[in-house]
Order: sequence, then C-alpha cells, then structure tokens
Amino acid sequence: MSRVAYVTGHYVPHREAAVHIEDRGFQFADGVYEVIAVKGGHLIDAERHLARLHRSLGELRLTSPMADAALRVVLGEVIRRNAVDTGIVYLQITRGTAPRDHAFPKAATPTLVVTSRRARPSDPRVARDGVAVVTIPDIRWQRCDIKSVSLIANVLGKQAARESGAFEAWQVDSDGRITEGTSTNAWIITRDGEVVTHAADHAILNGVTRLALLDVVRREGCRLVERRFTVDEAKAAREAFLTSTTADLLPVVSIDGAPIGNGRPGLLTERLRAAYLAHIAAE
Repeated sequence: MSRVAYVTGHYVPHREAAVHIEDRGFQFADGVYEVIAVKGGHLIDAERHLARLHRSLGELRLTSPMADAALRVVLGEVIRRNAVDTGIVYLQITRGTAPRDHAFPKAATPTLVVTSRRARPSDPRVARDGVAVVTIPDIRWQRCDIKSVSLIANVLGKQAARESGAFEAWQVDSDGRITEGTSTNAWIITRDGEVVTHAADHAILNGVTRLALLDVVRREGCRLVERRFTVDEAKAAREAFLTSTTADLLPVVSIDGAPIGNGRPGLLTERLRAAYLAHIAAE
C-alpha cells in the first residue's frame, strides 16, 4: 500500500510530497512540529499535543493554518489513508514560502505537512532489560520549551549516543545538571524514593508523555519533585528512566557505563511503566 501525505490542502502520494525550496522551514527552521502516538487507530493525548502546538506557534508568532477541529479531521484522514493502527502521525507548520530574508515576510501562507507511518512492535527485551544513556554537553539554544523544527544539536547528540552504543544521550548544562535527552525527558528515583525530573522551564521541552506521567506518579502516591539534578546524583540514584511519545517509559540501567542501582530496571520504574501503559489503553 502506497503511503499518503497531506501538504497544505492536498492529499498526495508520499513519494511526491514536497514544499517549495524557499519555504521558511527549509531555509530557516522557521516552524514547529508535533509527533502524536497512534494506538488502535486513535490519537493518544491529542489534547495535550494540540495545546503544546498552540503554545509553540504563539512563541514564534506563527499562525495556525486551520482550527483544531479541521486539523483533527486531517490527522484522522492521514491515519486512515495510511492504514495506521499502531504508529505515529507527524505534523509540521512553517511560516510558509517567501523570498529569503531573515525578517518575517509581510505576507505568507503557513505550510502544513502531515505524515503518518506504522510502527513495528516494540522489542519487549528493551523494557525488560533497560537501556543505557551517555551524557553530553547541552549546546542547544535557550528556548528548548518551543518544539521547533531546528534540531541539529539533538541530531548530533543522538548520533553520539548511537556511536557509543547507548540508546540515548542526556544533555548537561553549564552547571553540570541534566536537562533532558535528545528526544526524551530524563527522570531519576532517589534513594529516598522521590521521583525527580527537571522542572518545565525554558531548558526543556515539556513532553506530553512527561505530563501524563506526572499525573500517573501522583495517582500512584509517589513523592514527585520537579527540580534540576546533577550527573553524579543521577549515577547515584536508586533508579532512572526516560519518557517520550515514541519510547513510552523505558528504564535506564546505566549512565556513562556506570550501573544505576543493581544495573537492572527498578521496581518503582516497572510499576510506573505499567500504570502509564494502562493510561494509554484507557485513551
């Protein structure tokens, strides 16, 4: 079955989908995006994703090309046309096409691109055995709370993780504190049982899975603390894990080669993962 994409008003074969070479997303990374999980053909946490989309648009003074109701129709239609039962739908909005100039164009129509693809079933061994992360300097701009399409620092960090044999790279600010992963949020569980993650400020993207898990942690009666933590504190933690739309919740069993706890997924991490998967099923 051929894949189908949506490009500013038209459903087209994926292999033929294109934007103009002077689209500002291509020229300046002048755009935002969202990746929404699809389970059973349904969007997961759509309201949170759309709320974050509007926040990102507002911060960059971008205009949404359509109302949310219409956007939901487009998302659903792209999912349907691609027969995606389990996977993701990706949407990107840029400022549009205009002669190349750094300042905002006086008139430009926003570009909306939507694609969707199926996901292979996740390998159960990854959640069972946990994953390794490495730490790298955080070289990104100072507005990481905006889900911008400008991701070159994340790309370099992810490549560094892959080349070191790790699943993810956790980024470290100039004060020696972990902000987040290249495409995930970072969490630790202290020896005292506190569930700790970086506060949602300009230094991190407030992940939708992160937001959902905050609710899960509270429902499970765990002690939740939103604060910065150092690399040494993370390595000394009882447990650690990461979250994202595409990874769900995965245990972290080593950081820079140092085992976390006993080097196996922790009991509280496994409990929170089960509770989060129940949240997805309820969605």
